[in-house]
Amino acid sequence: MQVPGHLLKAIPMLASLDIVRSVDFLVENLGFRRVHAEHGVYGIAERDQCAIHFWACGEQSIAENTGCRIVVTDIDALYRHAAERGVVHPNGHLSPRRWGSLEFTVLDPDGNCITFAQFPGEV
Repeated sequence: MQVPGHLLKAIPMLASLDIVRSVDFLVENLGFRRVHAEHGVYGIAERDQCAIHFWACGEQSIAENTGCRIVVTDIDALYRHAAERGVVHPNGHLSPRRWGSLEFTVLDPDGNCITFAQFPGEV
């Protein structure tokens, strides 16, 4: 079955109990820039070709069960940077995966997991 249209980019939307805090977390710890941060409404942070959006949510259990994956280059340096800031998930240290990627996971203040992955051949 052929489906019309060409997918250009995915932009994850994560749950946030505090939009400003969520956007600031990415800005301060991972080098994103603030595009929009409206408390209780919506937030956007961008870096390079990546954007993460946040929607206002009142239940922490939703955020704690939400996440996204971002493909990166120079994962070793990014991991060191995140580890120095203490934002790596306790169970998300840099390690190879059976499906071929090298990955680590960051935990934001609301419990969202943001996994960074690098695949062979990406520098």
